[in-house]
Amino acid sequence: MLKNGKFFIPPPNDGSDFKELFKRLAAAGAGRPLGSDGFPAGPWTPELLAEAISQIDSNRVGVDLRTVQLWFQENEKGISTANIRWLARILGCDDPVATSEWQMELSEAQSRFAAKRREAKNARSSAGVAPGVPEAQLTATVDDVTGSGAELARETDIKRPDRRFGLALRSEALFSRGSPLNLPASVFAGATALGFLSYITGIHSATYVRADGVVKQVGFLWAPNWTFLFMVLLPLFFAIVIELLVFWRYEARLELMAQGGMMESENDWARNVEASSYTFWAVFLICVLFAGLFQWIGVCLIPLMNGGDDYATSWGTLAIVRPEVISVPMSIVFTALAYLYMCLCFYLFFAGLILLHTMVHDLWKIGEASKARPEVEHRHELDQLGLRVMREIFRCTVLGILVAMCMKAQSSYLTSNGENIVDWLVGDMSSALYVHKDVSNGFSYRMPTHYSSLLVAISTCVVFLVASIRLSVGRRYRMLLWKMSAVVGLLVVAYLLIGAFAGFSILLGIGVLLAVYGLFDPAFGHGERVR
Repeated sequence: MLKNGKFFIPPPNDGSDFKELFKRLAAAGAGRPLGSDGFPAGPWTPELLAEAISQIDSNRVGVDLRTVQLWFQENEKGISTANIRWLARILGCDDPVATSEWQMELSEAQSRFAAKRREAKNARSSAGVAPGVPEAQLTATVDDVTGSGAELARETDIKRPDRRFGLALRSEALFSRGSPLNLPASVFAGATALGFLSYITGIHSATYVRADGVVKQVGFLWAPNWTFLFMVLLPLFFAIVIELLVFWRYEARLELMAQGGMMESENDWARNVEASSYTFWAVFLICVLFAGLFQWIGVCLIPLMNGGDDYATSWGTLAIVRPEVISVPMSIVFTALAYLYMCLCFYLFFAGLILLHTMVHDLWKIGEASKARPEVEHRHELDQLGLRVMREIFRCTVLGILVAMCMKAQSSYLTSNGENIVDWLVGDMSSALYVHKDVSNGFSYRMPTHYSSLLVAISTCVVFLVASIRLSVGRRYRMLLWKMSAVVGLLVVAYLLIGAFAGFSILLGIGVLLAVYGLFDPAFGHGERVR
C-alpha cells in the first residue's frame, strides 16, 4: 500500500509482541520510500532506521544506533515510550491517523513483550534457576538502552525509591533535572537583576579621583568579574555541564551497562555522587562562609563602617570616597546581595567541577571493568565516548580559566593607573610596542581576588588533568589531546602573568582568541566535529 510516497503496512492487530512485530516490519521495509521502479526499496537495516528516525524534524534528540541495533537482536530489550512515538512516525509514513494507529499497536506489542519477559523470569525463578535480577528491579528496567534524556528522567523519578536527598544529590539534581535552561537562565537573571539595582543606586558607572590624581572608573557595569563573568561565562559553563551530565546519566551510561537496567544504573550513579558528599559540603562551607560572608565583612562591611584604604576602592566601597553617589547603608545592602549571589554561583561552579570529576571517574571504572570481561565488545565505543567527554571538559576548563582571568584582571586594574579597564589593557599593549608611561602605581593594596581566582584556575585545571590521564581517547586522537593541553597551558600562563610586566595583555589577547576558537571547535579541525 502506498502512503505519502512510502510503503505502508497497516497495523496487523494479531497479538504479536514487539520483537515478532518489529522483525516482520523491518524485513518488509515498512515505511521506507519506494524505489525508482515503484517497488519497495528493501528491508530496514539498523543504520537506515536510525538515520530515518534522527531526520524527523520534531525529534531534536535523535536516536542512538546501538539502541536501534538492540531492536533487531534477540534479547530482552524492548522499546521505550519516547522511541515508540518516533518508530510510529516511520511506520505511519508521516500520516497523522496512521501514526496514531501504529503508536497504539506498538504500545500494545511492547506491553505483551514485557509480560512475556516477566513470565519467563518468574518461570526460571520458580524452577530454581538464577533469576539474574530481582523482580522489583526487572519491572523497573527501561526497554531502551538510550532515549530522550528528559523522558528517561521522568521515568526514573517515578520508579526511583524514596530517598532522603543530601547536599550532593540535591546539587546534582539542579544540573540533571528539569529544563537545561533553568540553571544558566537563573544565573543570568541574577546578574541582570544586580545590573538593574546598580542603575537604581547610581553605581553602574561611577568614577573617583585617587590620592595621586588618577581618575578611576569603578562602576559596577565596568567590572567584568561581575558582568561578563556571570552573564556569559558561567551560564555557558553550566549549559555545557548540564548537557554532558544528562547525556552521560541517561544515555551513555545505560549504553555501556546494557546488561543492567535503568534502576541499577541510577542507583549506581546516585551512590557515586553521594560518595562525594563531604566534598560538596566542604566546598559549600568555603564558598558561603569564606568567599561570601567573611570576604564581604572584611572587604566591604568593615571599610564602609569604619573607613579604610587597605583595599582598592571599587563599586562596593565607593560610598567612602563619594557619599553623594550612594549612601553607606545602601552600599551595605547592595554588596550583601551581590556577595550572596556570588558565593552561591561559585558553589554551583565548583559543584559542576565535582560532577565532571565524578563522571570521569565513573567512565574510567566502567572502562577498567570492560578490560576484565573479554565478551564486552565496545572498546571503540569507550574511546569515542571518552573523546566526547574530554572535549566537553576542555570547554569547561577554558571557561573556568576565563573566569579566573576576569577576576584577576579586574583586581589588577583597580590597583593600576588606568582610567578604566579598557584603557588599562590598551595602554599596556601599546607600552610593549612604544615607550609609554608606567602602568604601575605606588600604592600597595590587599588583593584577595588574586587568591580566589587562583583557586578557580587550579580547581578547573585539576579536573582537566585527571580527565586527560584517565580517559581513553585512542591513539588516533593523542595529537588532539596535546593541542588541548597546549591551549590550557597557554591560558594558565596568560592568567598568571596578568599585571606582571608591561605587555602582558598581548599574551592575554592571544590566549583569549585561542580560548574562543576552542569553545566553538574543541577538536581544532581534527576530523570529527563536536556533536
